[in-house]
Amino acid sequence: MRKKVWLNQAAVLNDQLILQGEATDNIGNLSPSGQMLVDSDELAFVYLAEEGDNYTYLYIPDFIWQDIKNSIDKNQEIFVHVGENKVPLIQIKDEIEYLVFNIEGNSNYGETMVEKVESIFLTTHE
Repeated sequence: MRKKVWLNQAAVLNDQLILQGEATDNIGNLSPSGQMLVDSDELAFVYLAEEGDNYTYLYIPDFIWQDIKNSIDKNQEIFVHVGENKVPLIQIKDEIEYLVFNIEGNSNYGETMVEKVESIFLTTHE
């Protein structure tokens, strides 16, 4: 069974972006994998965290993407805080850049996902 954690809060503390979430399952010790997926049905990026021999899926919904973009632009470290875990999301910048490159103009991800990704990651905000 796959465990999911929805990251629903973002805050900048000590020049780090901290994403907080709520787990519906008991979460053990997490380790960052440096890998991400896309769930276009849920309008979310999904960071894979290793928990023993299994993965816990850390869902990053679209309403947090602007915070992620801002932190990437400022070269801030990004962490997730779930239960007793504070896990650095290693390689998140490279993974998001790769996903954005693949999603841009690609209708296979669905019109809503493409529009949302392009509006946040490929548009200059002033």
